[in-house]
Amino acid sequence: MSAHPVFDGHNDLPWELREVFGSDVAAAGLAAGQPRTQTDVPRLRAGGVGAQFWSVYVPSSAPPPEAAVAVLEQVDLVHRLVAAHPDVFRWTPTASRVREALADGLIASLPGAEGGHCIAGSLGVLRQLRRAGVAYMTLTHNDNTPWAASATGESVDFGLTAFGREVVAEMNRTGMLVDLSHVHERTMRDALEVTTRPVLFSHSSCRAVTDHPRNVPDDVLERLPANDGLLMVAFVPAFVSQACADHRAAATAEQRRLGLGGWPYLPTGEAAALDAFADWLRRHPRPRASVADVVAHVEHAREVAGPRHVGLGGDYDGTDELPAGLEDVSGYPVLLAALAERGWSRADLDALACGNALRVLEQAQEGTPPVD
Repeated sequence: MSAHPVFDGHNDLPWELREVFGSDVAAAGLAAGQPRTQTDVPRLRAGGVGAQFWSVYVPSSAPPPEAAVAVLEQVDLVHRLVAAHPDVFRWTPTASRVREALADGLIASLPGAEGGHCIAGSLGVLRQLRRAGVAYMTLTHNDNTPWAASATGESVDFGLTAFGREVVAEMNRTGMLVDLSHVHERTMRDALEVTTRPVLFSHSSCRAVTDHPRNVPDDVLERLPANDGLLMVAFVPAFVSQACADHRAAATAEQRRLGLGGWPYLPTGEAAALDAFADWLRRHPRPRASVADVVAHVEHAREVAGPRHVGLGGDYDGTDELPAGLEDVSGYPVLLAALAERGWSRADLDALACGNALRVLEQAQEGTPPVD
């Protein structure tokens, strides 16, 4: 890993810094280790992370004008994170600068916008995000945009609209990676029809292994070689373990039955209903995902798409629980060792950890307008 450190596709630490520490980077104390997050400097180093797409996430429930402001605040937060730790991180909006940071032993840092709602329906805002260094944009988050269908949004009869196709074309032109995590399978297929550059799934897994709408169907994986795109396997238990996915679905159904709101396990509502849901969770404890579950997804993606089209996108600090052995960003060596024990070659491990992500970033940015 010293020669080929991990280039991870998705980490939500910037949102944790905003929500838990009021966007005060110094207060987070990341250099000394921060137990309230899954990511800090010592664990990034222990995990062999050499490059990171930092998610500049904004909730998809935010009104578009507010989302456009918030995403720029999150880009600024990544800048301040880098500036606060110049001996650890380097701002690297281009592939060439990622290579330089890797050579210098610093963690290359690029923002990725999670959810197309943050452009507020404006190609001008999209262009400004790219000029600000945003390396990818996930076309949707948990809800549909007016121009792209989400995997978990309300049912609609489209994938990408005409404007959605314009968004993809402008991302191609400016060198911003098209991220298809979170989108409906129709949106995946539509984007692959119109894109002229490789696409990215920054944090998704394989639907044939775990039936979850956030995962990628095999027919889409089969199209990645022709596109030269990349699936970066996420570690979220509900994405990698069918038992965990089934439990989350049952918990969500119970929440709705009790009239509670919020994501599973984090409900809001009346005290009696909250007590009833807590009792349900005691009687139905969450199953635990394992490293073997993640291995199954990585190997399935390699089998279907090929070793050139698989990477890692842990989704650290974006989920409240992770597989045993992969609880925080220090866990990447555990996963790579498990794959090596299953016969993965050095070349395939190097490609998985870093090489594939760097190639896709270079191909997305080749010949596009410069970014500072």
